[in-house]
Amino acid sequence: MTRVWKWNRPVTVREVLEDLQQERSIAYTTVMTVLDNLHQKGWVRREAEGRAYRYEAVSTRAAYAAALMNDAWSQSDNPAAALVAFFGMMSEEQRHALRDAVRIVQGPDTPEASAAPEAPEPRQQEPARQEPAEPRQEENPGSAEDAAGR
Repeated sequence: MTRVWKWNRPVTVREVLEDLQQERSIAYTTVMTVLDNLHQKGWVRREAEGRAYRYEAVSTRAAYAAALMNDAWSQSDNPAAALVAFFGMMSEEQRHALRDAVRIVQGPDTPEASAAPEAPEPRQQEPARQEPAEPRQEENPGSAEDAAGR
C-alpha cells in the first residue's frame, strides 16, 4: 500500500516491482499476489489495461490510519482509558497535531476551538455550605406540665 499511496495514481505490478527491486530482490508474482490480495480485501480497485491491471488506492493513507485507530478504540472495554493511555504515548509534536485536528473538527465558530487550554485547570472546591442549626429537641421532652416546673 505504501507504494500505491506514494504515487497517488493508478500503478501496475511492474511499476511497483521495479520500485521495490531498488531495495531488495523480489519476484513479480509476489507483488502481483499482494496487489491481488489488496484488491480482494477492498483496499485497492483495479482496471484492466491490456493484459495487465492498474491498481489504485480506495482510500487515503490518513483514512486508513483513522480506520485502524477507530477499530482499536471501539474494541476497548474502557474507551476513555484507552484514549488517556494513547494520548500519554504521544510526543509533544503529536499533541500539537491533535489540538490542531480538534480545532478543525470543531470549526472556527465554537468557543472550544478558539480557546483550547494546554492542560485542564485544577478544580477548586467550594467551601462546604453550613445550614443554620435547627433547635435541638430533647430526647424525651415530656409534657407541657413538666416543662412548667411540676
